[in-house]
Amino acid sequence: MADKPHLNLVIIGHIDHGKSTMMGALLIETGAVTEREARELEKLAKEYDRESWSYAFVFDKLKEERQRGITIDLAFRKFETPNRYFTIIDAPGHADFVKNMITGASQADAAILVVSGKKGEMEVGIAANGQTREHAYLAQTLGVKQIVVAVNKADIYDYSEDRYNEVKESVGDLLKNIGFRVKDVPFVPTSGMAMENLSKKSDKMPWYDGPTLIDAIDKFVLPEKPTGKPLRVPIQDSYRIKGTGVVPVGRVETGILKKGDNIIINPTGFKGEIRTIEMHHEEIPQAEPGDNIGMSIRGITMQDASRGDCLGHPNNPPTVITPKGKWTGQIIVIWHPTAIAQGYTPVIHAHTAQVAARFASLVKKLDPKTGAVIEDSPKFLKRNETAIVELSPIKKMCLEKYEVIPEMGRFAVRDMGRTVAVGIVKDIDTGA
Repeated sequence: MADKPHLNLVIIGHIDHGKSTMMGALLIETGAVTEREARELEKLAKEYDRESWSYAFVFDKLKEERQRGITIDLAFRKFETPNRYFTIIDAPGHADFVKNMITGASQADAAILVVSGKKGEMEVGIAANGQTREHAYLAQTLGVKQIVVAVNKADIYDYSEDRYNEVKESVGDLLKNIGFRVKDVPFVPTSGMAMENLSKKSDKMPWYDGPTLIDAIDKFVLPEKPTGKPLRVPIQDSYRIKGTGVVPVGRVETGILKKGDNIIINPTGFKGEIRTIEMHHEEIPQAEPGDNIGMSIRGITMQDASRGDCLGHPNNPPTVITPKGKWTGQIIVIWHPTAIAQGYTPVIHAHTAQVAARFASLVKKLDPKTGAVIEDSPKFLKRNETAIVELSPIKKMCLEKYEVIPEMGRFAVRDMGRTVAVGIVKDIDTGA
């Protein structure tokens, strides 16, 4: 595995379109889960009277893990294709997905968008408030460049070429409007349930001459690691460990962190020196983008580093925006029961931070397809509208300009348990 290029793969799509089943099937097909494990899962599923969902249990075993507090939000599963090695990031529920996509899915290098080909289901998913649409928007805004569409449930749409083409056209239009290059997106007719067209060509669809799902994802290209950028490590949490002291953990987004480095953590302003870096319970001399690490730092307390803070080098510290400051963002409104107006104060999710922020001004409304200005100083913003806005955080938070450090320049606006808008940071006035 180690010598194959590694990619993080996120599986997205509407809730009933067969994501978990698809995942389970992929894991079995690639030998990541043994037939025996699969059979145990089937047995479990029978006991729960949910036979058809047996593959979903591959991930839902997490429920027991969650109760024991082992897994944090996401199921990480590894599997291999002939030329690649993947970690699947499975987000159990929609809200988890959105939250994890925002705080971590700069983690996803590529995505499989699972769309049900069943009559009615695809249509619901791409409708104005459908999750297929919302997930695709999010993936695009969060920087997922590579995507494969699995037109799932082929066994239910009778392996019909006409239905496949209908789905391909509708979903293709949606992706094109969002900004994906549709000619580069493979659409693969599949059945996770019947395990058709996953790793072997299906004889039930002689009309289809494209890649299988595994072939399609095997062609994903490895993104370059942003090692040359300034160091940014958003803190996910801090733990007090016996004999070591306080250990902040986080994922390196950009730059390189070495043992012995002097560091600063913002917005707390704590300065210290890295004693050791650990990954997967092993000490490592340096950490690169994509590494999930724990850090032992001289003199640090729990107050100095908590979720949402960001670690960097003192010569190029993480940018802090104060409540006196603001950032300019370009946003797409995904959902709102009425409309967004000036003064609206929802919660902003960016990297690992969650901070309430006020819409200080609605600067202009843009044409979502061309970016041209449609209206200056609009009074309101409604669903599906694109705009430039200014936001002021209620307390200090770390953000960066998207064009400088994209990994730290994306944010989502959440309210009432839903994603209201997603956006990127265009400009920053720190207010300091």
